[in-house]
Amino acid sequence: MINNNGRFSEETRKKVEKVISETGYETNDVAKSLRMQKSNTIGILIPDISSSFFSKVVKKIEAFLFSKGYSTIICNTDRNADKENAYLRMLEGKMIDGLIVISGVKAFGLDSMSKNIPVVCIDREPRDKETILIESNHFQGAFLATEAMIQKGSRKIAIIVQREYLSSSRDRINGYCQALEDYSLPFSQEQIIRLPDVIEPSRTELAKAALLARFKKGQRFDGAFAINDRLAIGAVQAALENGLTIPSEFRVMGFDNDSISKYCQPKLSTINQDSTGIAEKASQALLSLIETPTKKVARHQVIDVELIVRETI
Repeated sequence: MINNNGRFSEETRKKVEKVISETGYETNDVAKSLRMQKSNTIGILIPDISSSFFSKVVKKIEAFLFSKGYSTIICNTDRNADKENAYLRMLEGKMIDGLIVISGVKAFGLDSMSKNIPVVCIDREPRDKETILIESNHFQGAFLATEAMIQKGSRKIAIIVQREYLSSSRDRINGYCQALEDYSLPFSQEQIIRLPDVIEPSRTELAKAALLARFKKGQRFDGAFAINDRLAIGAVQAALENGLTIPSEFRVMGFDNDSISKYCQPKLSTINQDSTGIAEKASQALLSLIETPTKKVARHQVIDVELIVRETI
């Protein structure tokens, strides 16, 4: 009767409601989950909650799922495999109905969990090729960024990379290389500036120091494509400190359209990812797996990106 199920007289209903009011009774959600085998809870693994792009995606996923009657448990893994496995075991104990995995350190699998649950990956290769993957068109974005600099006059463009093991990073490198090839521009390994995968110092400081070191060695570039905006801002700072004028002597493109990109000086040109589209497609795909598992869902969905031209090209 508490759930408005069954047939009861009005007198019985009033008596039960009076007892509920007097005792402060509340439904035991854990017991209900055990009985129904459904918790209406979704787990979300995020590698870096300080990332502007990841935070936007998670916020939109949470809002979408909440509107559909689901609560979320958000777990920040810091790209630490042990921490990720611990969270997966905890989420299994919470009897989550599904899981959304955003980026991370390696291809994703459910090895640390005792049972399979519906999973959707965002920007992270799943080991099981049947798992749904939602991602931006990273290749397209890198191509557009590099092409924009070439069309403005750049001929020797460096690429600044970190966490090359990520599938999204590899796609961005490939898009950069394809643009150089299509415009018949030479490419050499010295154009790749690889940064260590560390937390401190900041990504911006790492990129700035690495590019300044190249300048001091006598290497000359007239542009830099960085695979995220924080690295791109470091490139801007290095070019200015080296006495180069932006954009006439040195052009910079970032990726992600981080909120800081339009407030730095000069304002950063970048690639915008459709955080709303990614969040909605990932959420809809997961709910389809949970609520209508026989329904076919596209296993690989690629979302277009957009070139944002500001003051650095």
